Amino acid sequence: MENGKNVVGLDKIPRWIDVENGSSLEDENGDASFCNPYFGDPLTSISEADAAGNGMVSRFPVDREVNEKIYIWRGSPWNLEVDAVVNSTNENLDDAHSSPGLHAAAGPDLADECAMLGGCRTGMAKITNAYNLPARRVIHTVGPKYAVKYHTAAENALSHCYRSCLELLIESELQSIAMDCIYTEAKNYPREPAAHVALRTVRRFLDKQKDEITAIVFCTTTAFDTEIYKRLLPLYFPRDKREEEVAISKLPAELWDENGETVIDERKIRIKPLPKKASKDPPQAPVDVPIGNGGLARRSSSYLASFLDPGFMSLSKDPDQRRKEQWDKNVEVRRGWNWAKFLGLGDLAGPHLTPSEEYTLHSSYLSKAISLNLSDIAEMKIIYRGGVDSEGRPVMVVVGAHFLRRCLDLERFIFYIVKEFETLIQKPYSIIYIHSAASLQLIPDLGWMRRLQQILGRKHQRNLHALYVLHPNLHLKASILALEWFVDHVKAVYVDRLLQLFRYVPRDQLTIPDFVFQHDLEVNGGKGLIVEPGKNHVQQQT
Repeated sequence: MENGKNVVGLDKIPRWIDVENGSSLEDENGDASFCNPYFGDPLTSISEADAAGNGMVSRFPVDREVNEKIYIWRGSPWNLEVDAVVNSTNENLDDAHSSPGLHAAAGPDLADECAMLGGCRTGMAKITNAYNLPARRVIHTVGPKYAVKYHTAAENALSHCYRSCLELLIESELQSIAMDCIYTEAKNYPREPAAHVALRTVRRFLDKQKDEITAIVFCTTTAFDTEIYKRLLPLYFPRDKREEEVAISKLPAELWDENGETVIDERKIRIKPLPKKASKDPPQAPVDVPIGNGGLARRSSSYLASFLDPGFMSLSKDPDQRRKEQWDKNVEVRRGWNWAKFLGLGDLAGPHLTPSEEYTLHSSYLSKAISLNLSDIAEMKIIYRGGVDSEGRPVMVVVGAHFLRRCLDLERFIFYIVKEFETLIQKPYSIIYIHSAASLQLIPDLGWMRRLQQILGRKHQRNLHALYVLHPNLHLKASILALEWFVDHVKAVYVDRLLQLFRYVPRDQLTIPDFVFQHDLEVNGGKGLIVEPGKNHVQQQT
């Protein structure tokens, strides 16, 4: 690089092992790194309290030698002085689909060399010179397109991307590498699942090849990605026994092979050894079988059948199809007498989902939501972001009167909720539900609410600090009580007056529709309040 003042060496990049547990790490971009490393994770299967004494063996034990090779950097990877940097690109290796800023920083010669490589297949990697970059080489890899139907295939292809880059690094006799997130919004790969793949693949690779590599830098360019990586790093690179125990509780059952790729036992092909024939007769000389006009002689099917295992010849159903059939069966059994549905509470008969199933369900909805244009739902102002509450937690506002069920596609509304809540539910947050003038609106039943809870996942449930309900009526309180009883615990705080709400959430942190002020005046009779709907202003009466 011609301008050396922007070059960042490894000595200026924070190492994972040097970060004190629970402390914050700040890089040159002012990013707070580990303010709360144990945010709720969607893969949690048991509680942390049970982890230490459950006898489970860590799949990613503490390894200081491995941890010393891990760095994390918030900023452009093109300024880093390492042996190689990774470029996430497409099959044609063209500059239009490469990682942002690479070709501008490296110069036109990089595009010329890429054009001579003949493309690159998904999951594979190719290497070029780095030209104007401070790095010595650029490793180009092609990430997979994500589709819910082929979730496992996409995971393994992405894992192969990371492994191919590391293998090419060693083959080129290089030792340090900076890796940005190998996925793009255009390919619809959910960010957090992609981070899980990256971390476990790198960990498995280092377990076998740590002597060949001196540094791996995880690069992030957004605050959202930085938060994800710093939250997940303790799961795969624990620095002490406590983090190792937490990782045991948060990671699912053993699903990965030695390379970090997902393995589904139900989809393995099992070939049994050929059975040995027990015969007391002396061995006979082989009989020559005449070859006819058909070419090679073929033995009879009955003869071949004696050597084939019937279990190998019969294919079982696809496991996804069997899960769906099991779901339908469970629902059908409960439909014999679904008392919840009889009482008008909705269909609560669906089977309970495991943490891993909820995680996959959430990922599929998030991936689909990112690809949809949901601007029409956003314009309805049913759900929108507020500021923060009195304790600094982010707030989501829900306006019941804007929920016009006759004009709303509930399935698309779920996609909108998943998309809007994704950044919010990573940390503790609050919800304000405004029920003002919403008594006549049709609201979804508990069956729909239960399904939404499952799609949002356990992380949403754990991080929901409080649900503030403004202007509730008796029917709404009964519904919330039923929600607490039949679905999941909801920490509801009922607020009858706007001024009471402002004790929990400051007035300047909220945008409130004018009709809410008018409704508050009508319900409370103006006691202690002066309301100016045109200015959205509330103050104590003098």
